[in-house]
Amino acid sequence: MAYIDGGCPALNAETRHMTENTSQTLAHPSVDPEEIAKFAALAEEWWDPTGKFAPLHKFNPVRLGYIRDTVSKHFGRDARSLKPFDGLSLLDIGCGGGLLSEPMARLGFAVTGADAADRNIRIASGHAEKSGIGIDYRCTTAEALAEAGEAFDVVLNMEVIEHVADLRSYLDACAKLVRPGGLMFVATLNKTLKALALAKFGAEYVLGWLPRGTHDWNRFVEPKRLQAMLRDAGLDVLKTQGVSFDPLGWDWRLSGDTDVNYMVVAERPLMPKD
Repeated sequence: MAYIDGGCPALNAETRHMTENTSQTLAHPSVDPEEIAKFAALAEEWWDPTGKFAPLHKFNPVRLGYIRDTVSKHFGRDARSLKPFDGLSLLDIGCGGGLLSEPMARLGFAVTGADAADRNIRIASGHAEKSGIGIDYRCTTAEALAEAGEAFDVVLNMEVIEHVADLRSYLDACAKLVRPGGLMFVATLNKTLKALALAKFGAEYVLGWLPRGTHDWNRFVEPKRLQAMLRDAGLDVLKTQGVSFDPLGWDWRLSGDTDVNYMVVAERPLMPKD
């Protein structure tokens, strides 16, 4: 899943079939089969920079730079080196076609990409193989990974939480996947009228950047609510960062404005909390 996700107002026969398969094989409380099916229906377009995911390709550099700089500082790595994150593991949960997984692997991470849509995993695996990049792609859920005792130095949770059915259960599972001293990045949309106007109506109905029905404003999440749930899950919130679209430069940039897009960085403490 990703920031620009292919919304489908009505499910066609193929999508309904994928929905049924998802509900049968990935029966966890956070999984919303219809949301998974939206992405699966557009899986072939993940790597097309002019297709349905074009805005995500435009958005990618700013979040990649933020992740690189934050992780480098946290783990004392040189961000200017060729592979600054050798020896560190990373989970890209809701990886979609692998638009974040591949550049993270190039930076030296041992990357695991997880997505609940098998079709996304097949697209991501095929693209990584053609690119000569080794990534452990799995069709699975955060809950299943947590139940298996998996843990990672960095967990990317980017533009996913606005699509899960049970947010608290999902975040609890994701928090368990972060090793002590490790980081989790969560990127999502704020629940404000500004976000409703720009990310929903503006992007979908006025500018046509996204397919209509992509976002459900009722699932947008206020930073304070997200921060509280991360703390309840046992993480320490380190930073909340706004991301804004610059219409003059026609690109994205980090900003102090969290009214629409924002990212939260949280750490699992080295010592368990009382």
